[in-house]
Amino acid sequence: MVGLFKTRQSCFSYQCFGASSPFRRQDPRGSPSSFLEEHKEPYGICGPTAHNAHQYNGFNLIVADIATKSMVSISNRPKGEPIHIQQVSPGLHVLSNAKLDSPMPKALRLRKSIRQMMNKYGKNEVNVKEMIEKLMKDKVKADKSKLPGICALDMEFNLSSIFVEMDTPQGLCGTRSTAALTIRASGEVSFCDKYLEKGVWFEKTINYHIQNE
Repeated sequence: MVGLFKTRQSCFSYQCFGASSPFRRQDPRGSPSSFLEEHKEPYGICGPTAHNAHQYNGFNLIVADIATKSMVSISNRPKGEPIHIQQVSPGLHVLSNAKLDSPMPKALRLRKSIRQMMNKYGKNEVNVKEMIEKLMKDKVKADKSKLPGICALDMEFNLSSIFVEMDTPQGLCGTRSTAALTIRASGEVSFCDKYLEKGVWFEKTINYHIQNE
């Protein structure tokens, strides 16, 4: 079974993942839609994107094709470094504020928690809703001495937990949704989304089946 967990964070304006940029550059939103509309393998989408990735605001793009069992990751962060594009191997991977599997404190904490839960279930199927509730709502913050120093210390400290919740002059800022996507070898797909709307948490689950062409 393949699993993907995602969180979205923002202030109450809820415009995007993370803080909004004060200026708009070209963004890579066309890449996901292109992948869905065109018959290309993941690298066929990420490869061309890499050529002009420096024109985009900071992003991570992960493209997977269940039929061919291939997954590719591309990132234009950290800023100023060469564009990072890689074939993602089978296993456990964690994505946080930097590129895939970067040793950010919250990413390391989440990886450890996921492994512990997988060991708890053994060969049995992991309860997805339990993972959302117990792992993705973790509010424990990192040790300040272990933070990477990419922004002001107080801000970075408040953003260092898996589940973010902090007060700012603009209002409450933090995690507004957590989604879990699971895909079985049979093609059965389940998408579970817990999201905050007007101060109330809601949950929605969508199930469907992938048909191989």
